[in-house]
Amino acid sequence: MRSGTAIGALIREAEHGESKNDFIHKLAIALNEANETEYWLELPHQSEYIGDQEFKELRSLVGEMNRLLISIIKSQNGISRMKKMRQQILRIEIC
Repeated sequence: MRSGTAIGALIREAEHGESKNDFIHKLAIALNEANETEYWLELPHQSEYIGDQEFKELRSLVGEMNRLLISIIKSQNGISRMKKMRQQILRIEIC
């Protein structure tokens, strides 16, 4: 799932954005990728490739990423919260 792995890469890229607007733009793209990932998780669940429990856990993690990205985008000091977000994304991608 390319969309799922793109999230962490976009967050890393945002950390070194050329401006605050570039930072926010890259995070917005990461948010779009997280939303797309949620869609791609629904397909194997509907086809019973993954079970209900695994789907709920993965969907919960994606929901957490969405909420964190939205919070950082809205935040005035989003850059300072970025390190925490990156650690959480890395933990999720390793799962």
